[in-house]
Amino acid sequence: MRVFVAVVPPEPVLEHLEHRLEPRRATPGPRWTPPGQWHLTLAFAGDAPARTLEPLLERLREVAARHPAPHLRVRGAGCFPDVTRARVLWAGLAADEGLARLAAAARSALAVAGAAPQGGPFVPHLTLARFPRPLEATRWVRVLHGYEGPPWVADELVLVESHLPRSAGHRPRHETLAGFPFAHAPTTG
Repeated sequence: MRVFVAVVPPEPVLEHLEHRLEPRRATPGPRWTPPGQWHLTLAFAGDAPARTLEPLLERLREVAARHPAPHLRVRGAGCFPDVTRARVLWAGLAADEGLARLAAAARSALAVAGAAPQGGPFVPHLTLARFPRPLEATRWVRVLHGYEGPPWVADELVLVESHLPRSAGHRPRHETLAGFPFAHAPTTG
């Protein structure tokens, strides 16, 4: 199973960012990620054995119960691996100091459950688009220069399974397997 631990922005945050990007989405070049798939990945396991699912769910329940809900805001943009040879365009996330600890705890939960975490240093972001080949992407980063979305407080930690497409030209499908409220999640209503 390809799984990741994430925080999903609420609808008003997604709509605000989508409104900023909408005039540019018709431009040829980037393969845009649908707003319904925008998420903040805290930890990723590319090949988690199915037997790790139950232990992982238990560990993530504990992680969410021990951590306060992070305060977040979409701010600015960047590229992976860098702007001069970009493959991925992302929107940055400003957060309180607890977010890095939360990401480390999510990676640890994967490891303890037997699902090897993958990836480099934690860079909080939402993947907006992918480029078919590396390119100089300063003009795309400038689209979000100075952008600050509305602040929000995350309400839950989610475990998501990513189903890869069976053929080229299709997108991965994300399936939320479980959600766990944070220790001090905001109340709605």
